[in-house]
Amino acid sequence: MTEPPNDLTEEQQILIAMRKTLSAIIRDLTPAPGMRHPLRDATIEDVRHCLLLIAARERDLAQRQGRGGERPHFTDEPQAVELVPMAGLTRKAN
Repeated sequence: MTEPPNDLTEEQQILIAMRKTLSAIIRDLTPAPGMRHPLRDATIEDVRHCLLLIAARERDLAQRQGRGGERPHFTDEPQAVELVPMAGLTRKAN
């Protein structure tokens, strides 16, 4: 795990560690498409709720420090950028 910047408070460092750990657990337990998730739906919802609370607190602390625009991005959020797969792209001959 990478170390958070030194200018963060202890609370911010704890929040970052909690967010990264919860995200890693979900990522590690996410089954292949079509397979059943090993966690109950209620547990998944509880983890989402925890992540939302962590994000809200991180945002509040960043705003109090005058740092704006910082917030975690979750994988199921709509993306502002559309990724284009590289497979199938060919190079034009000169």
